Amino acid sequence: MSTALHLERGEDGVVIATMDLPGHSMNILNEQLAAPLRGLADLLEDPQAGVTGLILRSGKKDFLAGADIDRLRALNTAQEAFEASMALKRFIRRFEQCGKPVVAILNGQCKGGGLEIAMGCHWRIVVDDGRARLGLPEVKLGLLPGGGGTQRLPRLVGMQQALQWMGEGSDIKAAQALASGLVNELAPDVDEALRKARAWIVANPKPVQPWDAPRFRYPGGDSRAPAIAQMFSVAPSMAAAKSFGNYPALTHIMSSVFEGGLTDIDRALEIESRYFAACVVSPASRHLIGTLWYQLNAIKKGASRPAGLPRSQVQRLGILGAGMMGAGIAHVSAQAGMQVVLLDVSQEAAERGKRHSQDLLDKAVKKGRSTPEQREAVLARIHPTTDYAALAGCELVIEAVFEDRAVKAEVTKRAETQLAARAVGASNTSTLPLTGLAEASERPAHFIGLHFFSPVEKMPLVEIIVGKATSPETLALGFDYVQQIGKTPIVVNDSRGFYTSRVFATYVMEGIVMLKEGVHPRAIEAAGLQAGMPMPPLALQDEVSLSLGVHVADQTRKDLAAEGKTYREHPGEAVLRQLCEIGRVGKKAGKGFYDWADGDKTLWPELSRHYPVAVEQPAQQEIIDRLMFAQANEAARCLEEGVLRSVADANIGSIFGWGFAPFEGGALQFINARSLPAFVERARELAAAHGERFAPAALLLGMAERGERFEAGC
Repeated sequence: MSTALHLERGEDGVVIATMDLPGHSMNILNEQLAAPLRGLADLLEDPQAGVTGLILRSGKKDFLAGADIDRLRALNTAQEAFEASMALKRFIRRFEQCGKPVVAILNGQCKGGGLEIAMGCHWRIVVDDGRARLGLPEVKLGLLPGGGGTQRLPRLVGMQQALQWMGEGSDIKAAQALASGLVNELAPDVDEALRKARAWIVANPKPVQPWDAPRFRYPGGDSRAPAIAQMFSVAPSMAAAKSFGNYPALTHIMSSVFEGGLTDIDRALEIESRYFAACVVSPASRHLIGTLWYQLNAIKKGASRPAGLPRSQVQRLGILGAGMMGAGIAHVSAQAGMQVVLLDVSQEAAERGKRHSQDLLDKAVKKGRSTPEQREAVLARIHPTTDYAALAGCELVIEAVFEDRAVKAEVTKRAETQLAARAVGASNTSTLPLTGLAEASERPAHFIGLHFFSPVEKMPLVEIIVGKATSPETLALGFDYVQQIGKTPIVVNDSRGFYTSRVFATYVMEGIVMLKEGVHPRAIEAAGLQAGMPMPPLALQDEVSLSLGVHVADQTRKDLAAEGKTYREHPGEAVLRQLCEIGRVGKKAGKGFYDWADGDKTLWPELSRHYPVAVEQPAQQEIIDRLMFAQANEAARCLEEGVLRSVADANIGSIFGWGFAPFEGGALQFINARSLPAFVERARELAAAHGERFAPAALLLGMAERGERFEAGC
């Protein structure tokens, strides 16, 4: 029938259809696969074909990853999106109503459209080999399931569970799927799954989907049930409190489930398609797909990696400093299979760094995410020590000591005496220029920056900093190492603060400046969340510590003086110094802009005495604009100065690095969304009202005049 779908018919009339899309590592629902799948419906409906049942399976390690994003992005109007959604539903409904048993054997990843097709089959069997992950993750791209997911999933597992899984884009493991009613059976391997599938087909020659049966009832009740009605009375407000309306897909998912629960399946599927169409044409979805799909995938495929150099793997890693960052790097590296030498000034400190992994792994075992055997294997790969000689044989050594130039220089020199000629040294510096740090190295070509984010085990990004002397081979090894530990690399050129720390600082410092000006602190914090940032600016400064901000400012002032340059103090810096002088240094001390106690925080009541609230307060949109334009404009300056190497690195780095509002698509996409001329005009207004730091970057002026926008390939 097709090179993407292989058919095998047995003597019993059962057809095994194996999806194996040529040229792809995973099956995706593009036209090359969709067309033969529609042909299966024709085969099932043909009374002359003699088919008694169908088993749908995959010839790859995963069942079906979901929709073809290229096809989705090509949908330009709501009508096109509605029709595409209905076309998919029509052939799934033909499976359901063909009068013959259809069984899906699910292995590996079964996501999005793959799970929607599976739910349209009469029976679902999961190959329970530990790899199976089911889910409807469309919300992560600003979409909702458009192939019947918002209707079939609630009818299988109940509305509350379905809303949770779809609203979070959750991965569903095999045991969860079985217990919830999403799937019907588990099998240890494909052969056993095939045996079970054939047996079910023989026992159920004329199956009917539950929702097509006359007496069908939702598990837990439909939209009219008192408990469900009560849930829907509070769920929208709870979602709005978290998303501030920035992610319309969340509301559309709830609306689709609620309205679908008031009618029959066919009307419900049409309702879903209308909400799906609204998602497809929404700016949030366009931004999320452009950045978190296309740009992210380009980075993962090595767009920022030097071309033509062979891939490498680090087998033995050295880490200088077993504090919070060093311990986190050791943990993720040992989990990736590396032998890790964790070095500190005392054995006690090094052992304490290893205990960080022990604590994390103990929690993972307790929650069923790991086993005792796996825990011990990871811990056995971490070797705490005080002996620099233990670094012998390391292909990569990462310095993760305090942000002090002299301390970093000392440990770098001592480590290099133990390293082979081709081994690479790296610094986890977050602000100090790499080229200056490389002066402590005898071989700066083999020196690079690897800026991790805290907590290392959770944060997905590593910012790779290329110094003036860093070789392509060194960059390639650093890039490969970052991917080896399962993180996303962006590559930037050397500069003070690099990209992420430099632009992140504009967010928190603008919030601090507004506090100084008399803007109510609650309004500042609310504006950060309304803008889509994961944390408000004052709370975030407390998290990273006010004293660190002062230390970085002092180090910068000292370095610039040594270079004969003038230090320009940020207007918010005085606030950091004033609070540090009275001991309010941040969360670590239990007091900063907030009082921190027992895992909770409240704004310090005395803030208004130190920084009186002005009688006349700015509009909330003015506060939001100041917080967001400060970041986007600084990102543009980074591209203009050559700190950034690509638009993709800018956008992904901003979202993964410090949480720039994902629905905006990243710091530079934020500018695109407003159009370059409109951004420039608003930036000039902000500069006139609040200072030259808002003056639009020269790059933006030229682009606005030429009618250009930031493109992913730039």
